[in-house]
Amino acid sequence: MLIDPRITQLADLLVSHSTKIKSGERVLVELFDTPDEIGVALIRSIRARGGEPFINLKHSKISRELLLEGSEPQWKATAEHMLAQMKGMDAYIAIRGGMNISENSDVSPTKMQLASSFLNEVTDYRVNKTKWCVLRWPNASMAQMASMSTEAFEDFFFDVCLYDYPALEKNMAVLKDYMERANEVRIKGEGTDLTFNIKDIPNIICAGEYNIPDGEVFTAPIKDSVNGHITYNAPTIYQGIAFDQIFLRFENGKIIEASSSGKDAALNAILDTDEGARYIGEFAIGVHPKILNPMRDILFDEKIGGSFHFTPGQAYEEADNGNRSKIHWDMVCIQRPEYGGGEIWFDGQLIRKDGQFIPEDLHPLNF
Repeated sequence: MLIDPRITQLADLLVSHSTKIKSGERVLVELFDTPDEIGVALIRSIRARGGEPFINLKHSKISRELLLEGSEPQWKATAEHMLAQMKGMDAYIAIRGGMNISENSDVSPTKMQLASSFLNEVTDYRVNKTKWCVLRWPNASMAQMASMSTEAFEDFFFDVCLYDYPALEKNMAVLKDYMERANEVRIKGEGTDLTFNIKDIPNIICAGEYNIPDGEVFTAPIKDSVNGHITYNAPTIYQGIAFDQIFLRFENGKIIEASSSGKDAALNAILDTDEGARYIGEFAIGVHPKILNPMRDILFDEKIGGSFHFTPGQAYEEADNGNRSKIHWDMVCIQRPEYGGGEIWFDGQLIRKDGQFIPEDLHPLNF
């Protein structure tokens, strides 16, 4: 099979850099609405390193049909099967396509929550017990969301996904040092004035190991330390529902007010999933210099240069503030001038203004 060399390069990046496959390791590859070429390239790359590839093929329309009338016994059995499979794997690579990001928009929140209540155990095992990487696959739908032609978006996709992550990691290490020394964080901007504390919470560099594209440093606020309000200016989608201009108000860590451009009820229904859904599980600063505009795809949007995301729901074990929830919703705010600007302060020191880092040793992360 003749394969675009960029696809082969991407497969090799996922296998050698992201998951670092070794001889004899089992790798589960899940392909969601993707062309055969990426699956073939991954199989070849895994085998070239001595690994054993296993493939799951999934389709968004079939997944929606299962969600529509899924029962508790069905999801219980499905989760047991998937967990048993995952426990037999050393690594996991998911390539997620899909021609319609709103495919699940007419699935009721109750049905979505029922499925996630069982499937979250599989995700938790995969995240915490295997080497893993997840990425999107370019298609016309994503190009449309990015307001680009299909060909231009494909070029953009490979450009950002095949970025020099070792070099980016070196520069992000300096930002990590700043975050590790920080206690109080203050974020100011249009519709935003937020304070919280990150003292003694680990800070994690993301440089292509878990997501492609990548480029962020994340931590979590002390759970009850968040006060103030925030307006997210990047559009988002969650559980198949599109949201714009989400506004949240916090008091002692808890979201006490939430609104979003006429979708207040849907937003609050998600935030009422469980107690932890109204607390923050992640704070991250995005630094990818070639991802600049939102496209309602979180694997890209959360890496936007000059952005940060502040995430209601489950905290990651690597940077754990104790918050537990069935949801983890990365909401993004861009602070470059064309998006209204903004500032990030650590313990009274201005760290970033209008998307550009102020301390000289952080300048390599500017663009």
